[in-house]
Amino acid sequence: MLAPLLFVWPISIAFTHYFANSVASFPYDQSLREHVTAISRQITFDDGHPQLAVPALAQLFLRSDEIDNVYFHLLDGDGELVVGDPELPVPVLPISLENKEPGEVHFRDDEYRGQTLRVAYMVLFASAQSTTPRVLIEVGETTEKRSQLANKIIASVILPQFVIIPLAVVLVWFGLSQGLRPLTRLRKRIEARREADLSPISLSRVPEELRPLTEAFNSILARMQNNVDAQRRFIANAAHQMRTPLTGLKTQAQLAMRERDPGELRHALSQILAGVDRASRLVDQLLALERAEASGHSQQTLLALDLEPLLREIVETWVVQALEKHIDLGYEPAGAVPIVGNAFLLREMINNLLDNALRYTPADGRVTARVFAQGDFALLEIEDSGSGISDDDSLKVFDRFYRADGSDGEGSGLGLAIVREIAEIHQAAASLRPKTSGASGEAVCGCIARIVFPLRRLQPSRLPIPAAARTGFA
Repeated sequence: MLAPLLFVWPISIAFTHYFANSVASFPYDQSLREHVTAISRQITFDDGHPQLAVPALAQLFLRSDEIDNVYFHLLDGDGELVVGDPELPVPVLPISLENKEPGEVHFRDDEYRGQTLRVAYMVLFASAQSTTPRVLIEVGETTEKRSQLANKIIASVILPQFVIIPLAVVLVWFGLSQGLRPLTRLRKRIEARREADLSPISLSRVPEELRPLTEAFNSILARMQNNVDAQRRFIANAAHQMRTPLTGLKTQAQLAMRERDPGELRHALSQILAGVDRASRLVDQLLALERAEASGHSQQTLLALDLEPLLREIVETWVVQALEKHIDLGYEPAGAVPIVGNAFLLREMINNLLDNALRYTPADGRVTARVFAQGDFALLEIEDSGSGISDDDSLKVFDRFYRADGSDGEGSGLGLAIVREIAEIHQAAASLRPKTSGASGEAVCGCIARIVFPLRRLQPSRLPIPAAARTGFA
């Protein structure tokens, strides 16, 4: 704040000097006006020639001044001196006189004998009806008194500034230091925190001006805490889930080392290979779950896309695997189903749904994928003819590492957890329900996994998923 203050100060001095000169000139200009007016009243015309009826004593009184010199003269229309100082500067004749109104006092600045003069002058006619000859009256005064008064005015304004401005600087410094003290305290509180402390900063002692900044900082801390918690969960989940397959691999390897029979050794090696496949899939699912959580915390960018061609493309990649398991994998085409989503995450979600359906559908079974629009929502369904699921398990299968009763030991319990995480990122609802007969409403073999998305309109709106969408549509 000191830099602009030092910049404005000289400008203030210049303005003060200008206005001081204007103020100082005003009363002395009035005095010169009165002198010119008084002289004009004493002028008479004798046969058209101007005469000044002012005695010498009065003229001497006109010139009396303790500080400045006063000069005057009277000129006729031809520019000839009638009375007064002959060397007193005059306006350019006759043009200057032609442009002046008679009887009006005018002012100009001039020089006389090396001195600056302030000159008041007036043009008179011989009579009210006459236009000639004209008379020029001039009274000039040096500007010493004006300069002295202007200097006093300037000094009265400038000198206090030498006290006021340093005092203002001190007060500004004091005010800023006091005003920034809460910010300094907040900085010290942040610096004094432990590295692992991501708890929000209390707003009880934060000034109103710093509250938005503190709230924004707390928001950053909350996002960092979510990321740290996700990493901790990932490490804990990975450590817990990898312990079992690694232990199994170690046991199979120890058994293989004892075997002498080539057939048994081959069987042990095939068991090790299957264990490696399960461990690899578990790692892939843990990483997919971590990516889904990270995308949700980072507010992953969602773009407009059509769900129908995306589902068809993914189903085509599972046809070979379905044929190997003798499962009829079908796809029901539909029209355009526009949503707002992330194609990479949606691929991960659909792959997990198809893998789950093919895993729990026996040979000669059926798996059907479809997507369609219903009202303000887009529905994606994966229907299978597997062993089905109970109502109690359908509420728990989306939890991490939960496996329904009667399921085989190949799953890790993470596939549907990944599906739920990705659905929440898209503000969608995920459900897994047993199939029911359309006529009787009784449960039949198989399940329907359903994801309900908000349908994208011309003007997208964030529509809440109604309760009916979470349990099924008619």
